[in-house]
Amino acid sequence: MFLLTNSAIIADAIGKKKAVKDSKPLNSIIITVLGSLLLLGSPSLRAKAQSQSWNSTFDRIIKTIAEKHGLEPGLIHSLIYAESNYDPYAVSSKGAMGLMQLMPETAKMYGVRNPFDPRENIEGGVRYLKDLSSLYYRQTDLVLAAYNAGQEAIKKYGGVPPFPETRNYIEKVMAKYPTRYIKRGTKIYKFYNDSGGVVLTNCPYYIYSLNKEKAENN
Repeated sequence: MFLLTNSAIIADAIGKKKAVKDSKPLNSIIITVLGSLLLLGSPSLRAKAQSQSWNSTFDRIIKTIAEKHGLEPGLIHSLIYAESNYDPYAVSSKGAMGLMQLMPETAKMYGVRNPFDPRENIEGGVRYLKDLSSLYYRQTDLVLAAYNAGQEAIKKYGGVPPFPETRNYIEKVMAKYPTRYIKRGTKIYKFYNDSGGVVLTNCPYYIYSLNKEKAENN
């Protein structure tokens, strides 16, 4: 009886060990599923994942347009993140639309026909940002304040208006673009002249005139 009892105990222990071993893949599946459910159920994590996905999607457009207008892509990314969190279909309570949250009159002024088209929206927003940059001598806080609250608010208060929304907005953008003055991106063109020498220039019109001259001579 003693041996039988011990055999039964050993057999029972082996069975439990096998059950634990066999349950490992199932446990991994359960943990994975629970992790996915937690991610989907967390608005902040879901928004972060969505933001990263859209960031990657629009990066090429942002770089192209930023280079075209001589601004840094980092500034455009920071502004879009603060404005719409990369949602091309975002609409604010005041009627601002798209990635860069263009107001209808601003969109019209800069020739944006479809503010929900990412390329059009970014093009219009960057052109507006560039004009504000020139108007306020590239002072980041004033440019951002004008973009958020409007030029009239800057004029009325003689600087950044005391609106909590505007000040929080400036802080949010500058957390990712921490420069006092907006930097102007300059593209350098490299080519070889007729003598074989290397020429560097930041003037696209110079390149255009040379290409035109070559085409006419040929």
